[in-house]
Amino acid sequence: MATPNRDNGTTIVPDEAKSKPAGSQGNLQGKDQELVLGLGHRNNSYNFSFHVVIGSRAEEGQYSLSFHNCYNLLRGQERPFDITVMIREKNPDGFLSAAEIPLFKLYMVMSACFLAAGIIWVSILCKNTYNVFKIHWLMAALAFTKSVSLLLHSINYYFINSQGHPIEGLAVMHYITHLLKGALLFITIALIGSGWAFVKYVLSDKEKNVFGIVIPLQVLANVAYIVIESREEGASDYAIWKEILFLVDLICCGAILFPVVWSIRHLQDASGTDGKAAVNLAKLKLFRHYYVMIICYVYFTRIIAILLRVAVPFQWQWLCQLLVEGSTLTFFVLTGYKFQPAGDNPYLQLPLEDEEDVQTEQVMTDAGFREGLSKVNKTASGRELL
Repeated sequence: MATPNRDNGTTIVPDEAKSKPAGSQGNLQGKDQELVLGLGHRNNSYNFSFHVVIGSRAEEGQYSLSFHNCYNLLRGQERPFDITVMIREKNPDGFLSAAEIPLFKLYMVMSACFLAAGIIWVSILCKNTYNVFKIHWLMAALAFTKSVSLLLHSINYYFINSQGHPIEGLAVMHYITHLLKGALLFITIALIGSGWAFVKYVLSDKEKNVFGIVIPLQVLANVAYIVIESREEGASDYAIWKEILFLVDLICCGAILFPVVWSIRHLQDASGTDGKAAVNLAKLKLFRHYYVMIICYVYFTRIIAILLRVAVPFQWQWLCQLLVEGSTLTFFVLTGYKFQPAGDNPYLQLPLEDEEDVQTEQVMTDAGFREGLSKVNKTASGRELL
């Protein structure tokens, strides 16, 4: 027995060509009246069809279709069954639901915003080539990859709205760019937190272990994302893959915090033992700000987004994606501002060991110069005596 959940006033019309109601009902309205659909029998299988008409805005909302096998109500007497459901859902303006209609424009606008942010960032790098490091170009690649991913996502929604299904080639390209974007995001955050390419060029064993955990988990998270995007909520493994995606995403968000915490502890120890306390304290303050930024980014894009999806009405659930993409853009802009290639940025200043090496080299050079000058003076005085 198939039971469509519906609001008061929804009209359910049986398909006259394939099935006929057992009673004398025509178009039935109201959930207090029971609708009985006749079953067609062919080749040891049964079939029926109907369509639901949403006649007014008061009836708009999220509907679900539940199937109950009455023979499996008694435990120990369950019978296996195979069911094929074909559903065609269409709004007057397209095939997207009310919650998904604004996503095409939303992703297009956000793609343009990330593209503009990437172009501005590259222009800043070109103006300050002396203080530019490899990680700066990695940040630029992340912004452009995010922009391309959102653009492909927007185009996919356009074809789904107009044709009822995505273009397979564009969908594959979107999944690839989504994978690259996710990997670049967590790798970039972890590299900035560890100080790679800014103040050191070799990662410690602990930091390498973090990358060894984050990268495979990001691949698994994107596999789960692809499965969720390509299947319906009623699929048997949909809930499992959704839980895997949520768990893996939280593990990755927690793992990228470790390099930042280690850097903060290192700077705390260094600020009280060496003579460069002011520089180390400035770096410590910057790392603490970065730590708070990561926490806020994870909080808004994961926890708040889930709560908003539960709290808002169905037709306003696109606000969750607006919150996620807006928070991501804000995080990108603040990260670029904090770690921009500027001479007065405390994060880009050399560590204490490198400064001591430079000072030692200068002293040795000055001593060698004085010694050579002394020898030249002695030689000159000897020639005068001769």
